[in-house]
Amino acid sequence: MTIQEIKARFGIIGNSPLLEHAINVAKQVAATEISVLISGESGVGKEVFPQIIHQLSPRKHGPYIAVNCGAIPEGTIDSELFGHEKGSFTGAHEARKGYFEVSNGGTIFLDEVEELPLNTQIRLLRVLETGEFIKVGSSKVQKTNVRVVAATNVDMLRAIEHGKFREDLYYRLNTVPIRVPPLRDRKEDIPLIFRKFAHDLAERYRIPPLNLQSDALHLLSEYRWPGNIRQLKNITEQMSILEKNRDITSDTLLNYLPPAPLSTLPILLKDEQKHSQEFSERDILYKVLFEMKRDMDEMKMLINEIMQNSPNDSDWQDRKQQIKHDLNLTPTTAITHQPESHFTIQPSMPTQPSITVSPIQSHVEVEESLSLTDKEKEFIEKALSKHKGRRKLAAKELGISERTLYRKMNEYGIH
Repeated sequence: MTIQEIKARFGIIGNSPLLEHAINVAKQVAATEISVLISGESGVGKEVFPQIIHQLSPRKHGPYIAVNCGAIPEGTIDSELFGHEKGSFTGAHEARKGYFEVSNGGTIFLDEVEELPLNTQIRLLRVLETGEFIKVGSSKVQKTNVRVVAATNVDMLRAIEHGKFREDLYYRLNTVPIRVPPLRDRKEDIPLIFRKFAHDLAERYRIPPLNLQSDALHLLSEYRWPGNIRQLKNITEQMSILEKNRDITSDTLLNYLPPAPLSTLPILLKDEQKHSQEFSERDILYKVLFEMKRDMDEMKMLINEIMQNSPNDSDWQDRKQQIKHDLNLTPTTAITHQPESHFTIQPSMPTQPSITVSPIQSHVEVEESLSLTDKEKEFIEKALSKHKGRRKLAAKELGISERTLYRKMNEYGIH
């Protein structure tokens, strides 16, 4: 059977190379007995590919069962898949066959396989490796001859990394991977799919089919379609029912298109969001530390320059005033000139740095005693003064939230 015949038989629309490659892989793997993992975003049509594999395989006359693993409660999933014995748990009034027993000789499709609990994953791995399973509440090992085709819409390697999925089961399922491309990667197929949906709906509701103007056709093809084919069908159905004018323009289409997400990156997990909030409240402390380090580096460079120039007493008096200005020393800070060009800058306040410089030893010794609270308060006051009390601008200047700035102002008594 050719790819065109497969598309016609299973109602697949499109001529995208990525789509035809996925169909070709399904066709080739159908004649084998190996497991297949189908990956793709939600709404791309992954459920068609297990049917292709089953219908083109020697098992086509056997049963085909599709199971949505995410729709079955964790407490009953083992019973649904492997069956249970009478009295094995509350409510088990009689013995029941599971899907693996019922589909013996056929194919079972496990959709959203990543939702399986870890204990169930162990049971599934045993079925794949040995064909054996045990019913819930039984000690008897049973055999089954079933082919497993699984599908997922998540990054399985990331699920493995976070301990949500067993690595050995992943590689056992992923013997032959099939990736179904999202709609945005097959833009040339979007107008074809839209026309198919529009004509089907017109026949169902006995109304004229929709017709897209050139600007609407361009918009339709360039939209990202986060919901893929399912979203496209939904919007086509809405317009078919609600729009009296059957000629659709881009302005009309925009009324039905929700804003596409700006990024396809995963959203932050709850723990990551909490960490982000905590980090924003520490921004001001990091800013203070960096500013203080820069000030100390400038101070070292200035004093080294004095040592290299070997100033005389008259030069030193002028230089002393410059140092006093640059370092913004308090009036009580003492600067003394000692023999052998040994200068000591000794502030009287414990919160200022004590620096000793000796040109003979050609190095700078820094002994710091810093108060982060004082510097933090100083930066807040400077920011408020710079922006004339406008707290929103001051918070932006400091790199913190406005709420954090309010809290810090109350803490330090700044008004």
